[in-house]
Amino acid sequence: MNKVRFYYLQIVVVFTLCISPFEFSAQEEDTNNLQPIVVEIQEETLPTDQELSDKEKSESFNVITNGLSIAIIAILSLLTLSLYKNNNLRAKANILLKNKNTELQLAKEKAEKASLAKAQFLSTITHELRTPLYAVTGLTHLLMEENPKEYQREHLESLKFSGEYLLSLINDILDLNKLEANKVEVEKTSFHLKKRINDVLIALKKSANDKQTTLRVDYDDSIPESLSGDPVKLSQVLINLIGNSVKFTRNGEVVIRVRKIDQYNNSIKLNFEIEDNGVGISIKKQKTIFETFSQGSLQINRKFGGTGLGLSIVKNLLELMNSKIKLESKLGQGSKFWFNLDLDISDQKVSQQIKSDKKKFIDLQYLVGKNVLVVEDNKINQMITKKILEKNKMVCQVADNGTDALQLVKENDFDIVLMDIHMPGISGIEATQKIRSFNKELPVIALTAVTIDENIDEFFRVGFNEIIPKPFKPEEFFEKIYDTLKLNKKQNIPTPS
Repeated sequence: MNKVRFYYLQIVVVFTLCISPFEFSAQEEDTNNLQPIVVEIQEETLPTDQELSDKEKSESFNVITNGLSIAIIAILSLLTLSLYKNNNLRAKANILLKNKNTELQLAKEKAEKASLAKAQFLSTITHELRTPLYAVTGLTHLLMEENPKEYQREHLESLKFSGEYLLSLINDILDLNKLEANKVEVEKTSFHLKKRINDVLIALKKSANDKQTTLRVDYDDSIPESLSGDPVKLSQVLINLIGNSVKFTRNGEVVIRVRKIDQYNNSIKLNFEIEDNGVGISIKKQKTIFETFSQGSLQINRKFGGTGLGLSIVKNLLELMNSKIKLESKLGQGSKFWFNLDLDISDQKVSQQIKSDKKKFIDLQYLVGKNVLVVEDNKINQMITKKILEKNKMVCQVADNGTDALQLVKENDFDIVLMDIHMPGISGIEATQKIRSFNKELPVIALTAVTIDENIDEFFRVGFNEIIPKPFKPEEFFEKIYDTLKLNKKQNIPTPS
């Protein structure tokens, strides 16, 4: 056993000795090659500070570049999404706008048709209202020319004033849109304020008596007698306010107060109050009482009647004259309306001189014996116009329509023709055009109840010399006839274009 171990040990020693040179040699070679490898490793693992700095900068640049790239990509993605959504919204908005434009166009067409229908209605109703009103004012004038008794004259004066007021009111109602748009002009003429108020009270006296209501005036006598302003519009305001108080007051009193607030140079500020002890107006209704077609309640409308236009017209007229209407009222205790108004103090001497000069200029004797053709289809209006002309000793002949008028003009030598517009057969415009085709010198005046504000150019273009709207004041009627005849002597009528 020991021998075996000995031999085994000898073999190991021999083997070791045999391989030792080879290992040593390998170790030397390894040792010889180890230094460069270590140097290389050290050079790679231990770079210089410059290299480290460059490397850090490169890495930072890469990080920033990558961050910016990601941010740009994110922003572009958001912009793309936003543009997509905006395009969708824009497309929807365009569709909505297109639909709205279509609706607006249809609404505009409907509004234009409604406006045209309204204009046609107003034109028709104007003629229908003016025609009978011409008979009222014309007959009133004829009766006043026949030396009536004193009490009859007072009634006729009241009727005349009411007719003039009604005519003005009709014009304002039919042109209410112009009034609200401040397109109605305020005139400026001299007038006596106290007399104007008395005329209003005379016109409302019967209504007040029917209601057993007293009309009382408290007038400041320090107010100058003659003032300058628009008496017709002021009368409309007063007659609407006083008439409104009378309508809603029974067995009571309506007080009209006019006092001077201030006076400076040639101007004066006045305060007007109309107070009653009638039914009154609720606080709720006071907010809308001045709106068009507004009344206190349906029961009031049924009991007292009316259109609800009166106070709306008052509001618009006062605004036109740079004033405002105010109201105090308690239900069951009455109402008080008031407003302030600036007026000029009139120079009566200047006014009288102008009036005197005008009378001298219009020589009514010049019209005596003139041969006139009246073209009118309404029998009552024929009679009134003919009587007014004949009272001034003019020779008058009547034609019922345009066709008869043409024949009479061809057969007779008339000095002037008074032509109505709306007639059966050919209209007054067509008849005048036909007359101008063979007689360019004969004066033709449109005597019409048609509103002419917007058609005045057409009237003159077809060959009319002048226009007299019905109803008319006789002095203005003869003035225009006189001026037309005088002017026609100096020049011929131009050929209509």
